[in-house]
Amino acid sequence: VRASGFYTYTDNSFTTWGRSTTYVNHLQQITRPYRAKRFNDTYKSIGGRFEAGFTDVLWADQFFVGYNISDTYNEIPHGTTMATPYVGRFSEFQAHVWSLNYAKRNLLIEGLALTVNAVRSNRSTYLQDTVGLAYNWDGTVREVIEFGERVPLRTSGGGQQGEKTMTQIDRIITNIRSNLGYTIAKGHRVSLNHKFETTDRDDNDLLNPINKDLVTVSQVAKNILSANYEAQTFNNRLRTNLLGKYTANRTNTSRPELITENGQNTILRHDTTTFADNFGYGATISYAVIPHLFVIASAENGYVMPGERQLYGDPETNILPNPRLKPEKNVNYNAGIRWGAVDLGKHRLSLYGSAFWRNGFDKITQQVVDEDEIEDESDADIQTTRYINLGKTQARGVEAELLYIYNNRLNVMVNFSKFNNLFKGGNDAAGESHDLYNEQVPNEPFFTINSNIQYRLDNAFQKQSVLNLYYNTGYVGEFYIVWGQPEWSKTPTQFTHDLGASYRFPGGKLIVSLDAKNIFNAEVYDNFMVQKPGRGIYIKLNYTLSKFL
Repeated sequence: VRASGFYTYTDNSFTTWGRSTTYVNHLQQITRPYRAKRFNDTYKSIGGRFEAGFTDVLWADQFFVGYNISDTYNEIPHGTTMATPYVGRFSEFQAHVWSLNYAKRNLLIEGLALTVNAVRSNRSTYLQDTVGLAYNWDGTVREVIEFGERVPLRTSGGGQQGEKTMTQIDRIITNIRSNLGYTIAKGHRVSLNHKFETTDRDDNDLLNPINKDLVTVSQVAKNILSANYEAQTFNNRLRTNLLGKYTANRTNTSRPELITENGQNTILRHDTTTFADNFGYGATISYAVIPHLFVIASAENGYVMPGERQLYGDPETNILPNPRLKPEKNVNYNAGIRWGAVDLGKHRLSLYGSAFWRNGFDKITQQVVDEDEIEDESDADIQTTRYINLGKTQARGVEAELLYIYNNRLNVMVNFSKFNNLFKGGNDAAGESHDLYNEQVPNEPFFTINSNIQYRLDNAFQKQSVLNLYYNTGYVGEFYIVWGQPEWSKTPTQFTHDLGASYRFPGGKLIVSLDAKNIFNAEVYDNFMVQKPGRGIYIKLNYTLSKFL
């Protein structure tokens, strides 16, 4: 039997000072950038996990059933971009999750193995947005001039993000993954994989209570069936993996409409059903040129189906619906080398590097603003977005990782990724060559470097204690968040440094951690130029009451 619980609280009231934060005075003049302290960003969550089962019994190597419960309150401080702050917009989540995990080797016959992971969850999301005044990032109500006087500015729809809203979305989610594998002979293995995923969703407008017959009901069902063959030949120097995959996606939406005919109310249902299926395939091959040095190549032709959140929206994260999304097709090629891990006395070294060429068709991505469709920077301060099919994209790049270990005490890791993900769409709506052809796809970093250094000290201060010291650094190259790449849409280069230490007391029950994040208070951003926290000190205490209940 296993059990665990958690409680999390944070107000996220950190200071921002970049171009994403604005102030609008009573004359509607915009100050940008504007230094401000975030508000209406409290997050609270409490939950528990319970699991019981068996290990190493005759009928199973592992068999566990579990139950998770959680309750979350989350304030929503702004929309897709940060320009407009929100007050009083929040969401509440409740989740009940049941799980089953099963694993058995040598099932019925030697060499046959089965694993099953199943999850069934009931999730309810409540969203409220009923405050009808507009605010500035200093926490005060925005003002306008009316009849020569300054008066509070009211929002156009009675809520912070348009129309005032009180909604509840109920989801029943089922996710089952299974793998049946069989070792034909030494070095040869076949496996069959199946994933079934379905989401039943009910959208309820609580400001306009209606009977159950008038609730919009949606369902997304996804089946993925794949088979692969793995082989190790030539004294394990040549390793191959061949994959075939079939994907099927079905959506059903029933949107009722109340109409009046001849003085009588009638419910008219608008039912929409879509079905898409595709075949994909891929292969990976690696060859040991010399001991520990492998040359690796792979190719893939596969599809990614849109999910429930992408199709029907997610209002608590500012995502609008787009039920017309099509599957995304990917044709990818990779080639690289892997060296190690090589042991040289107390030293261990491994190195990986590869080049890739990725072609996306109908790429599923979040919609961003086009400079040609707006007049000035403030028009790019969008509050919502949706997922769209972008068209054809092409990414070429390289990535690498270096790992060094000394005496099982010092660990050094460095990795980087650099690519150019270009828009390769054809003609525009007028049939002309697209102005954005060969432009870097906006709103995604394309040059990153990360490194980590960690050192372990045993018996520090006390016998049987462990002290871990670490240093992290991260680099993200500048990138744009708007098509056309206007200078004001450039997310600046980001370079962060973290320091930290953790101390495990003798006995191992108590662990104390101290982390200093972003110690030089660098300007750090997420997508859509949403600023992340600056310098911060974090303390964490972890105490184990009992390893087995």
